[in-house]
Amino acid sequence: MFGCQQILLKPDKELKAVLEYICQESNKLHNCAVYYARQIYFKAHTYVRPFDVINALKRNPHYGALCAQAAQQTCGAVGESVKSFKGLIKLFWEGKLEFQPKFPNYRTPGGFHLIAYPKQALGKKLIDGQISIPLGQKVKAWFGLKNFQVPMPSNLDYADIREIRILPRNGCFYAEFVYKSISVQAVGDDRKALGIDHGIDNWLTCISNSGKSSIIDGKHLKSVNQWYNKRVATLMEGKHNGFWSHQLARLTEKRNRQMRDAVNKAARLVVNHCIKNKIGVIVFGWNKGQKGSANMGKKTNQNFVQIPTARLKNRIAQLCEQYGIKFVETEESYTSRASFLDRDFLPIIGEKPDGWKETGRRVKRGLYRTGAKNWYINADCNAAANILRKVATMLGLDLDGVGRGVLAAPLRITLW
Repeated sequence: MFGCQQILLKPDKELKAVLEYICQESNKLHNCAVYYARQIYFKAHTYVRPFDVINALKRNPHYGALCAQAAQQTCGAVGESVKSFKGLIKLFWEGKLEFQPKFPNYRTPGGFHLIAYPKQALGKKLIDGQISIPLGQKVKAWFGLKNFQVPMPSNLDYADIREIRILPRNGCFYAEFVYKSISVQAVGDDRKALGIDHGIDNWLTCISNSGKSSIIDGKHLKSVNQWYNKRVATLMEGKHNGFWSHQLARLTEKRNRQMRDAVNKAARLVVNHCIKNKIGVIVFGWNKGQKGSANMGKKTNQNFVQIPTARLKNRIAQLCEQYGIKFVETEESYTSRASFLDRDFLPIIGEKPDGWKETGRRVKRGLYRTGAKNWYINADCNAAANILRKVATMLGLDLDGVGRGVLAAPLRITLW
């Protein structure tokens, strides 16, 4: 199992020019590799392999502008993309994939592309806590640089590093360290489960069958996203759609950093809660394609689509794999409408029986009233509990610990 960690590079003017040059060359080499793969596919109707792409482009001038191992990684990545396309198109023709995949396409001309350096290309040991990153012969001749230094993160072991990537994003450069991580032996109880319902103001609502509930607040995250959209709209006023500037790049990078930080913190809060309470299963409610078909009004749609909940779900799944927690994804149809305490029947999406009607109802945003005893509970907690109920039989879960008190008074947690 592998993990990733990024650090922000702060190059001087000379090194920044070098990084921009090699990232541009990587982008051009990627497009050359895609051109070669597309010609083979559309004219010869065959799929290229990673090794074929590397051999075909060895004499390409953009290949020679990079370190040999880095150039091989760029070409090989295109070959791997073609390999993935081959597998996906097979699934599509077998009827196992809903949308037809597209053949790998070109990147924007003149843009930057990441550069990957495998461990083989790096030095055998650290020099004063720095990792030496090699450059190609052309860079050495033009810029007078043979290599440049990247600081080694203090929390990682150099022996565990497998690859270092130089990532260009919005005028900034990051070093991403890919390292081998050790999986932790599972200590959770499979009879204890955590149900998660996602939203906007309440980003994640969590209910466990052991009798605990919490809400990870999403209002600050929504505010960050709204402020970003407002600033972008102001700067883009009167400009054409393709307009871009250094100020827009800085705003976008700042907003993206805040989103990444929120994803990592929220995922860590969820997993730490499971470890502390020995919860062995996480059930995440998710309807595929829900963002593409969202119809909640212009403003709500903007917040719902731009907040990276899918990335958060994937991050939770990664941490679950690392810590030995079982991650289950289930569809969440009618979980917000049905009453958990009344044990309303939960239909599957698209299979609602004729005449089905929930016993309770949502009185207002955030407040749900049950049908039998007219109890008032948190609406999102009701949905999270119903998500657990969707898979309770399959996982053998006992939901008797989820009562009125747990559903009515969740603990609210802020990220910042």
